[in-house]
Parts: sequence; C-alpha cells; structure tokens
Amino acid sequence: MKRGVLLAVTLFVGFFLVLSPLASAAEAVVGKPAEDFTLPDSTGKIHSLSDHKGKIVVLEWLNHGCPFVKKHYNSGNMQKLQKMYAEKGIVWFSIVSSAPGKQGYMTPEEAAESVKHHKASPKAVLLDPEGTVGKLYGAKTTPHMFIIDSAGNMVYNGGIDDIRSTNPDDIAKAKNYVRMALDELLAGKEVSVQTSQPYGCSVKYK
Repeated sequence: MKRGVLLAVTLFVGFFLVLSPLASAAEAVVGKPAEDFTLPDSTGKIHSLSDHKGKIVVLEWLNHGCPFVKKHYNSGNMQKLQKMYAEKGIVWFSIVSSAPGKQGYMTPEEAAESVKHHKASPKAVLLDPEGTVGKLYGAKTTPHMFIIDSAGNMVYNGGIDDIRSTNPDDIAKAKNYVRMALDELLAGKEVSVQTSQPYGCSVKYK
C-alpha cells in the first residue's frame, strides 16, 4: 500500500514538473551570447537586439502597477539611471510582458503616455504581450534586469539592487548592482556581481 502511494506521489510530482512553465522556462545565462529578439515599441517601430551590436544593452522588465516598480519610478531612481547611461552610449530597453487584461499591460498609446508621465528615458518601451521574449530570457519579476556587453554576451542577470523592499528610503542604502555592472563595463573591467536574486512582482504572462 505504501509503495503504491509513493509511486502515485512520484508520478504526480514528475507530471507537474514536466508541465510547470517555471520548470521548462528558458533562462538567460551569464557568460553566454544573449538571444536575439525583435519587438515593436510604443510607436510601432521595430527593434532587434542585433541592431545594437557593439553597444552595451540593458533590459528592464516593467509593470507600472507593481509596487516594487513604483518604488524605483516614483522616486526617480530608474529614470536617473536610464538618463545617466544613455548619455554614456548605453542602450536601455524597458520591456512589458504583461498579457492583455493583466496588471501592467499597456497598449502602444498607453506605453507612450507612460514614458511622458514618468519622464522616463529608455531607448524605447518594447511591447511583448505574448510573453515570448520574457520567457526566452526567463524574466521572473518586475523589475528584472539583464545587461548585455558590447560583444553580445550576457554579463548580468538579477535584481536592480540588494534590498528587497517597496520602500523608496531603501534606495540610497542599497547596493545597486546595475550601476556597479555598467560602471565596471565602461571602465573596461569584468562585472564583479554577475547574478543576483531578482525581486518584485511576478511577470503577468499570458
């Protein structure tokens, strides 16, 4: 009897792991070439990662309904980083993978308006309502940050910083992994912290 119960549990767990989207999700691997992708922005313009060969690229997963995202946007922290590094030649894309009807989803018009409202400075807000690129990279949270070096390799995958909270007062006390990595790349150094645990709201996939 015990063996039968154990076998049933084992088969159930195995079945769940096979079907679980988390278990089968892709993952951007640090040290490996970043997967190319193509997405439209809020104006309908098409962007491909391969269009920016030779440049450092930041990918920021975005959901303005998420309190963790609000922490970094209402304080101006994310916009400050976007502007600072755009001026240094870094390409910064914000990506929205929320599905229609779910928190964070934006039409092209809403995405364009959100950039103005938040005074944001990404290269573009890319729309991924099918979740194709989010799942390709294994984006788990908003924000979830990825950095690709000028050779096209993934050099950072993780959280924006090391304090997992929604409190804007923690920003000044936090170790900002994205800033550290970008400054090291611009100085010709190897990224010292290449991975961290991303924190925030789950990406609201279809």
